[in-house]
Formats: sequence, C-alpha cells, structure tokens
Amino acid sequence: MTIFPPDPNLTALCLELARLRGERGWTYDELASRSGLSRRTLIEVEQGRTIGSLKTWHALAHALDVSVDHLFATLCEGHAAPGDSTE
Repeated sequence: MTIFPPDPNLTALCLELARLRGERGWTYDELASRSGLSRRTLIEVEQGRTIGSLKTWHALAHALDVSVDHLFATLCEGHAAPGDSTE
C-alpha cells in the first residue's frame, strides 16, 4: 500500500507572504523593488494564482528578511510536518 503525503497548504503560504508584506507596510511595488520580482508576479503569487519557483521564494525570503524554512513551514500547516510524527 502506498501512503501519499498530505497536500501542501498553499493557502497558508500565500497568507504568510501577505502577512509579512503587510507587517512591514510594503506595497507590491516596494516588495518588487526589494526582491527584484515584478509587481505582477508578486500579485499572482500572493493571491495564489501561481505557485512561483524556488528562485522566486528565495528572493522573497531575502527581501522579507526571513528564512526560506520559515516560509515553507507554512506548507505543513494543518498537518504534521515530516519528522514530527510520534511512533
């Protein structure tokens, strides 16, 4: 029997991006300037219309001064992260 991992919580990832941007009081234009990404890309990613590449999330983490781990940890929101199970 194959056991598949739970689906990543992409909504939580998008919400965390929006929260971090809002916490800093940054517009999309400000985050675009700091990350090197286009305003359109940021809107698409934050609103969940596209997932974005690893390179995109890396740029966002640096611009927001958080670790990529911090951002990607939200993908496991609502279920146990790998290695967190109790046996």
